[in-house]
Amino acid sequence: LFQARQLESDVVFYAAILAGVGGLAAYLCPANGRRSKLDLAMGAAGLVAGFLSRGLVLGVAYPLVSLFLALGIMLAIDVRLTLYLMLSIPLFAFITYFFRMATRRVYRRIRNTVSQLNQNLQENLSGMQVVQLSNRERQNLATYQAINKTNQDQEIHAIYLETGYGAFTDNMINLALAVIIWFGGGAALQETISLGSIVLFSQFIDMFIRPIRVLGMQYNVMFRAMASAERIFQALDWHEQVREPLNPVKLPARIQGKLEFRHLTFGYDIDQPVLKDVSFTIQPGEKLAIVGPTGSGKSTLIRLLGRFYDFPDNTIFLDDIDLNRLHSSAVRQKIGVVLQDFHIFSGTVLENIILGNPNISREKAIESARLVNAHEFIEALPQQYDEPLVERGQNLSQGQRQLLAFARVLAADPEILILDEATASIDTETEQLIQAALHEIMKDRTSILIAHRLQTIQEADRILVLKDGAVKELGTHIELMAQQGVYYTLNQLQFQDVSIKA
Repeated sequence: LFQARQLESDVVFYAAILAGVGGLAAYLCPANGRRSKLDLAMGAAGLVAGFLSRGLVLGVAYPLVSLFLALGIMLAIDVRLTLYLMLSIPLFAFITYFFRMATRRVYRRIRNTVSQLNQNLQENLSGMQVVQLSNRERQNLATYQAINKTNQDQEIHAIYLETGYGAFTDNMINLALAVIIWFGGGAALQETISLGSIVLFSQFIDMFIRPIRVLGMQYNVMFRAMASAERIFQALDWHEQVREPLNPVKLPARIQGKLEFRHLTFGYDIDQPVLKDVSFTIQPGEKLAIVGPTGSGKSTLIRLLGRFYDFPDNTIFLDDIDLNRLHSSAVRQKIGVVLQDFHIFSGTVLENIILGNPNISREKAIESARLVNAHEFIEALPQQYDEPLVERGQNLSQGQRQLLAFARVLAADPEILILDEATASIDTETEQLIQAALHEIMKDRTSILIAHRLQTIQEADRILVLKDGAVKELGTHIELMAQQGVYYTLNQLQFQDVSIKA
C-alpha cells in the first residue's frame, strides 16, 4: 500500500512539473524576446556534466564499493546464508533486465519527441515575426502542445517504470530478509549459528541489494543525460512588449491602406531615440521606397508598423485610425511582409504558402505561385506542391525561397505590402523573375520598399530618405537627383552603407 501511494505521489508531482514546462508554449507566439543561446547551452551541458561527475562517482563508484564491502562482511559472518541470499540474484537480474529494456524503449521515444520539440521551438523562435504577421500563433501553439503532450505521456510512463522498479527492489529486500530469517532461524534452533549473527547478517542485506538497484538506475540516468544533451531549448524570456487596447477599433474587411506618420519619435532606449520627429503620408496604392545608410531607422519603421513595439499614441495612423487603438493581430492581417531573411518552415511547399490560413485554398495558393513565377520551379520538384522542405528551405535556392515568400504574401492578399529587398546576389534570370513578381504583388497595394536596387527605387512613386533617424528628403527619383543632397550621394555611391555628410 505504501509503495502504491508513493508511486501515485511521484507521478502526480512529476505531472505538475510537466504542466509547468508545458506553460512554455504560452510564450511561443507573442512578441517576446529570447534567452541567450549560451545560457541554454550551458544549462544542457550542466545536466551532462552532473551525470559525468556526481552520477559516475556517487551512482557507480560508491555503489560498487558498498556492494563488495557488504558481500565480504556477509561471507565472513556466514557463507551458507550468503549463498541462500545469492539464489535471489537470478530473479533480481531477470526483473531488472525487463525494466531496463522497457525504460530504454521509453527513453528512446522521449529523445525523439524532445528533438521534435526542439526543432518546433527553434523554427517558431527564428521565424517569430513571420508567425505573428501571418496570425499563425494558434496553429503553431496547438502543434507545440500536441508534441509536448506526447512527451509528457512518455515521461510519466518512464516515472511509472522507475517507481515500479523501486517498489520491486524494496519487496526483494523484504523477501530476502524473510528467507534469511526462515533459514537462519532454523540454523539458530540447531545452534549452528548464533542469533546475533543472524541479526547482524540481516542488517547487511539492504546494503547488498540497494547498490544493485542504484547501478541499474544509472542506466536510465545515462539515457536522461543523453536526451538532455540533445535538447537545447530556446526559451522566451521577455515580458509582453505591446500593450493591446482594452476596446480595440474593428477594421472593415477591406481597408484603403493609407498610412501616416505624425511627428514620431521612438527609441529602444528612452535616452537614445532611433527615429526623430518622423512625419510623412503614404496614400492608398502608393509605392514608397525608403533608402538610407545602415542605422538610419529603416527597419525600425517596419517593426513599428507591425506593432512589435509600443510607440507614442497619435503618431502612426492606418486609414486615419491611431494604430495603438487597433489590436496587433488585426493590423498584421492587413500587412504582408517579405523580409530579407524570409523564413521557410519545414513542411511541404503548399504548407509554406498557406501558413495555416483557412481562407487560402490549394487552388488559390497555386494561382498565387503562378502569378509570382514560382509555379514553374515548384512543378519541377519531385512531389511538386507536396514536396517536403527541410528546415529554413535549404533544399531551395535563394531566388526560389524569395519567390516562395512572394507567393505566400500574394495568397494572403494583404492591403499593405512591406518589402525589405534582399541584397544577396542572384543570377540575372532569377532577378528578372523576382522583379516581375514584385510588380504583381505590389499591384493595387500600398507598398513600402526598403530598397537596395536602383531599378526598384526608380520605379517607386516616391522616395523617402532617412539619415540618423530623421527624414532628410522626400520626392521622386528625378526631384531628389536634382537636389543633389543625401539621395544623390547615395545614388552615386550605388547605395553602399558608408558615412554620408548631409
